[in-house]
Amino acid sequence: MAGGKAEARVSIPGISVTSSVRRAARDRGAFCAVVDGTQRFTWREHAERVARLAGCLQSLGATFGERVAILADGSHFYIEAYHAVPWAGAILAPVNSRLAWPEMLEILADSSPRVLLADTTHAGIARDLARSLENPPHILDVEAAEALIKTQEPVEDAGRGGEDIACLFYTGGTTGRAKGVALTHQGLILNALNTTALLRMNPAMVHLHCGPLFHMGAGARVFSTSLHGGCHVVMPRFDAGDVIRTMAAEGVTHAVTVPAMVTALLDHPDLGQHDLSRLRMLSYGAAPMPQPLIAALMERLPGVELLQSYGQTELSPVATMLPPEEHRLHSPRLRSVGQAVPNVELRIADAEDRPLPTGVIGEVQVRGPTVMKEYWNRPEETAAALRAGWMHTGDAGYLDEDGFLYLVDRLKDMIISGGENIYSAEVELAILEHPDVMECAVIAIPHPRWGEAVHAITVLRPEATPTEDQLLLHCRARIAGYKCPKTIEFLKEALPRSPTGKIRKAELRAARRISETIIP
Repeated sequence: MAGGKAEARVSIPGISVTSSVRRAARDRGAFCAVVDGTQRFTWREHAERVARLAGCLQSLGATFGERVAILADGSHFYIEAYHAVPWAGAILAPVNSRLAWPEMLEILADSSPRVLLADTTHAGIARDLARSLENPPHILDVEAAEALIKTQEPVEDAGRGGEDIACLFYTGGTTGRAKGVALTHQGLILNALNTTALLRMNPAMVHLHCGPLFHMGAGARVFSTSLHGGCHVVMPRFDAGDVIRTMAAEGVTHAVTVPAMVTALLDHPDLGQHDLSRLRMLSYGAAPMPQPLIAALMERLPGVELLQSYGQTELSPVATMLPPEEHRLHSPRLRSVGQAVPNVELRIADAEDRPLPTGVIGEVQVRGPTVMKEYWNRPEETAAALRAGWMHTGDAGYLDEDGFLYLVDRLKDMIISGGENIYSAEVELAILEHPDVMECAVIAIPHPRWGEAVHAITVLRPEATPTEDQLLLHCRARIAGYKCPKTIEFLKEALPRSPTGKIRKAELRAARRISETIIP
């Protein structure tokens, strides 16, 4: 019932993110667990290091319910932290290393960690941040941790699971203060179980982690790869050339990307110079993939299956998937984000939380055991987000008769022009179908007659020269005239993006002083 109490959550204590490590060490002990450059660890070695690092954390007070933050680039140390922190009974709280100093400080003040892990690159920043906190955490940098791991006795798994909180992932904060999303052991493992069949995961897989591990989109693959006892290949950051060479050298079978990464890979001259024949699954999310980009990817990597996923941090993170068999060019379903994965229930509702029929646009709402437990330290926002047991995503979309979800926008990004609702994502997809357009963001600008007008900001491919009129004609052939941009802006530099690949529209609006802009 709309406005009712949240449904009670059922805890399953046997489900734990650390059980995967114990099982892999037992069943696949001699097989590769982690590759980080020239460093390699078997599952038996990895489990030993995890148990020793957990002992180090416990000696510093990081026991049940305490938080352990990490500020680092991708590395074997980061993968070990993913397992060692819950092994110690504590809660992992990754910090976005790309944030500004005050933003990092705000996250640390909110999560109040007992220990702050840092790699060599970020150790100095970590110490500066700690000195500015009322309750400064212990700093454990990678060099000190390595020395302690050699002498620390391994400890037994703390045995946490079920509805115990395993991780605090902080949302990007692009439209306000970042919120800590509390995810449980069972939510993370059930998310892995929900997705691994469609992702064709198995113990022989070699998964490349080239996205930021402080983000749930990349972090979820740590849990699902470990669930199968596969091999983690981790890189400090995404670089198209390094990714191509690493894929070839390590025989990578699986990778997760965002469309901007795919564009960089396809444009890189090394793509055709290395053997990527072992690559089997390339999944993507965070932003729509234009059909021309999908077509180019299919042509350049014909043996690779494609899969799209949709979700958000609050959902651990996947809600829907569009499987490889639905990746058919010119199919209407290629515009969808797929169907709900197992154990996830999906509906479209109006502003009063009343379910809407097929084909009608409303808010995407999700419920199931993978939904977050709470927003850390924010009971009122938690109650609002989880009204009546449904996670209110803030995304607008509709379902077709077969349960395929079509996203149209973030509710907050919807443009109302002359009384008509215009969804910026729909306009962006139309513009991105033009072969000369590499990036596009659509925002609202004030208009004295219509209230708001559609404004498109585009980045063209090198040496491309389409005019504004040509792009408008292209749009009118694909979407209704009232949805087409009233103005088009051409940028020479790339659009600003968050670490997860999402375009920072708030930054685009601020840079144009939209609140003071009136067009005739």
